[in-house]
Amino acid sequence: MSIVVTGATGHLGRHVVEQLLEKIPAEQITAVVRDEAKGAAFAARGVRLAVADYNIPETFDGLFAAGDKVLLISGNEFDKGRVQQHQVVIDAAKAAGVALLAYTSAPGSLTAALADDHRATEQVLLASGLPYTLLRNGWYHENYTENLAPVLEHSAVVQAAGEGRISSASRADYAAAAVAVLTGEGHEGRTYELGGDEAWGFAEYAAELSRQTGKEIAYNSVPGEALQGILTGAGLPEMFAVIMVGVDASIEKGELAVTTGDLSRLAGRPTTPLAEAVAAALKG
Repeated sequence: MSIVVTGATGHLGRHVVEQLLEKIPAEQITAVVRDEAKGAAFAARGVRLAVADYNIPETFDGLFAAGDKVLLISGNEFDKGRVQQHQVVIDAAKAAGVALLAYTSAPGSLTAALADDHRATEQVLLASGLPYTLLRNGWYHENYTENLAPVLEHSAVVQAAGEGRISSASRADYAAAAVAVLTGEGHEGRTYELGGDEAWGFAEYAAELSRQTGKEIAYNSVPGEALQGILTGAGLPEMFAVIMVGVDASIEKGELAVTTGDLSRLAGRPTTPLAEAVAAALKG
């Protein structure tokens, strides 16, 4: 029996594997990777590597074993049919008779197009009859703190979210929730709405950046069409620009403000404050 993590060398997957290593023996962990070389550091610590690709279904044949617990981390290839990619994993897990499949989804309140693939994947998972847990991850601090260069260059946070608020948390926080589900009991059939303990708005984010950098950084709220033009003008593909504008519209409507407390309860600790994530990014 193993705990199997797909996308194990990705942004979230790395945190999950690292935190699993703190709780269970390495030989009980299987890291699913597309590039074996990227998983070398985990392999050196005793983690089993399985090389597989969502886009090549046969690579998942025989990857899972009966009794495994699987974390399906959603793919990020928006242009390659994510639902079909996820179904490959779900079908292989069902064929093997895994004990649990946990899926990193999106908040149930999110109506932006970004959520469509997640809702469809949830339907596939529920229809499969597999024991499941839905981890509906809210927004990540890193979605903003990892892209500070243009903000600092122009001394402005530019979004199309009005006064909307976000309950974001760090990737490590969401990883802790996943690890709690994978190593714990009684999570079958549960849906967790996950978000940070403290919601914030972009004016507060700009103020925090100002405080920590000593620069005056403003929040400029612009119409969605204007933001889309700014993003495509900066070289972002139009498909991604449209997705980001749609997310901002959802933020303005309050769809990324999560108040359940599920994340800190599962993690067993308070979630990481935004100010801490900003400080880490500025040091980095």
